[in-house]
Amino acid sequence: MTTTRRERGTPVIRALVADDQAVVRTGFVNLLGTQEDIEVVGEAEDGAQAVRVAGETRPDLALLDIRMPHKNGIEAAREILAASGGATKVLMLTTFGLDEYVYDALAAGAGGFLLKDATFPELLHAVRVVADGNALLSPEITKRLIAQFVHARASRLPVHSAGDLTARETEVLTLIARGLSNAEIAGRLTITDHTVKTHINRLFAKLELRDRAQAVIVAYETGLVRAGGESGARRR
Repeated sequence: MTTTRRERGTPVIRALVADDQAVVRTGFVNLLGTQEDIEVVGEAEDGAQAVRVAGETRPDLALLDIRMPHKNGIEAAREILAASGGATKVLMLTTFGLDEYVYDALAAGAGGFLLKDATFPELLHAVRVVADGNALLSPEITKRLIAQFVHARASRLPVHSAGDLTARETEVLTLIARGLSNAEIAGRLTITDHTVKTHINRLFAKLELRDRAQAVIVAYETGLVRAGGESGARRR
C-alpha cells in the first residue's frame, strides 16, 4: 500500500491549480509535483470548477489564473477564501504585468501575484511564501503595475501617512514593498525573524493595514518606493 507524504509525516502544501489553458495548467501541475513538500490535490479549467474543487479538496493554496471563463480568478478567489475562512491561501497567475485587475484581486484577499513566465525557482518560492501566510508580489508587478495604478485610483483608496512610523518600521515597509519575505528582510537588516514580525505588526497597527499587499500600496502612495524600485524621501 502506497502512503502519501503527509501520512509519512512530511509537511506538505496541498495545492490546487486552475488555468483554462491545458498546457499551462499541466506544466504547473508537473513542476509542483516534483517537490517533496508540495502535493497537487486538484485541477480546474475555469473559475467555477476551481471553486467546486477547492470546496471538495480544501487545499492550503490555490493557484488561480486571473482570467478564466465562467468565473474569473478574482471571483473564484473571493468565494474560495470566504468558504475556507481564509484557510486556503490564493496565489494569482497572470500573463499581463500591467493587469489592472490586481487591485480587485488584492481587495478579494489574494496573497500574491506571479507572472506566468516566472522561472521554476520563482514559482516554488511564491507557492511556499503565500502558503505560509505571507504576501508576495513579483518585482515586475510591484514596479510596473502598482506604481502606475495607485495614482489613477487614489481617490478610491484610503489615505495613509507613514509619518508615525519609526525609522526601522519605515525600512521594513520599504522592503515589503520591494517583495522581500520576512527572512529576506531579517537578512538585509541583520535582525531576527521575530524582530521583523514585531516591526510588521506595529506598522500594520499604526497604518491600519490588513496585510502585506496593502502595505505595498501604502509604500507607493506615500512615496517610500517609486516606479523602478528606488526609495523616495520620507514624507513628514
